[in-house]
Amino acid sequence: MTQVNKTKTDSIKNAMPLTAVTKAVSGMDRKISTTASPMKKWLGFTMIMLIVAFAAYMIANKSTGKVLSVDNSRIVVSQVTSGIFEDFIPIRGRVTPAKTVYLDAIEGGRVEKILVEDGANLTAGNLIVELSSASLQLSALGNETRVAEQLNNMRTIELNLEQNRLQHKRNIIDIKHQIKLLTRQVKRSQSLIATGAITKTQVEDSEDTLIWYKDRLALTLESQQSDARMQGEQLAFLKDTSTRLESNLAISRQNLDNMNIKAPVAGILSGFNVEVGQSIARGERLGQIDTPNDYKLTAFIDEFYLGRVDIGQTANYKNYSLVIAKVYPQVQNGQFEVDFKFVTEQPKGIRRGQTIQIKLTLGDASEAMLIPNGAFYQDTGGKWLFVVSADGSQAMKRNVRLGRRNNQFIEVIEGLELGEQVVTSPYSSYQDMQRLNFQ
Repeated sequence: MTQVNKTKTDSIKNAMPLTAVTKAVSGMDRKISTTASPMKKWLGFTMIMLIVAFAAYMIANKSTGKVLSVDNSRIVVSQVTSGIFEDFIPIRGRVTPAKTVYLDAIEGGRVEKILVEDGANLTAGNLIVELSSASLQLSALGNETRVAEQLNNMRTIELNLEQNRLQHKRNIIDIKHQIKLLTRQVKRSQSLIATGAITKTQVEDSEDTLIWYKDRLALTLESQQSDARMQGEQLAFLKDTSTRLESNLAISRQNLDNMNIKAPVAGILSGFNVEVGQSIARGERLGQIDTPNDYKLTAFIDEFYLGRVDIGQTANYKNYSLVIAKVYPQVQNGQFEVDFKFVTEQPKGIRRGQTIQIKLTLGDASEAMLIPNGAFYQDTGGKWLFVVSADGSQAMKRNVRLGRRNNQFIEVIEGLELGEQVVTSPYSSYQDMQRLNFQ
């Protein structure tokens, strides 16, 4: 059935003229007119504008980074200026004695008597405190007795050696005398043999006795030389031993004398706090003696300046000049210690432990671009700044290079122009920002 209808329709189309078909179609597709509401037009236009504005905002934020709006009253704005940069840093130094001698107990004991008080002005040799130690006294007496006995024994040995030497001399004198008598007797006997007054046997006996004495003399002389050499060596050893024993005895006596603690130098006694009856251990510190009216300054400097501080650099306190005398190599808690000494005279009225403000000169003054020293430096390390725009409505982050700094100004090396304004207040809340908008 469908195929038959389709065939009929195709035959009708083929039979109808083209114009008739066109009219039939146009009569079927009539245009229907609609009227749009003005409210809908404006609503669509507004949505398109919002989308464009949001896209522009996102593009702007992407190109300029993070933005923060800040209150003008919460920031400090400073201007880049030109001036003389004085290369110094302020330092707070502590007054300490230029020379300190510590009082330590050489020998321990019990405090028997205190002769001075803390803060006393002492001269060298003044007695400060007396100690007592029964065991040390007994030990010293025992050592003295033993040393005395050994010295007496050595004196006895020396006396025996001297007597032996003198005995050798007497023997030699006796032998020589006998040789002289026998020589004279032999000569007389030989002249009497011819007369028959004396027998030949008697003469031979005298000659034999003379030879015996001569041999004895040679042996005695040899023995005397050997004994003299050995006695000399022994006497030298005994004298050396005697010197050591006497030195030991002196040390033993000195230990007893050390129980009386005296001032080794002149100065002011400080840190002295002992009581009568108190037991003091060997090596225990009793106090110290500070040189009077002679002070130095001890200061701690930030390790940032470690490479720029050296011995011989000058500093000033009011009208008084100081110089660095010692730089300690240890760095503790980000600081290192330095000792200053006064060049000519020192201020009157300063006291130990007092702190005073001084200026340490690091280099010569020179012309430079400057910005005020602010808290921003601790946050940025001097590597970047917020630079205020010409209209003052915002500040942009900019990389800069800063140089020397003191407590008032920081030297600008590059990145800023004269007359520009920068934010010098703390950056702790702006670390990740690229731009600040001022309200």
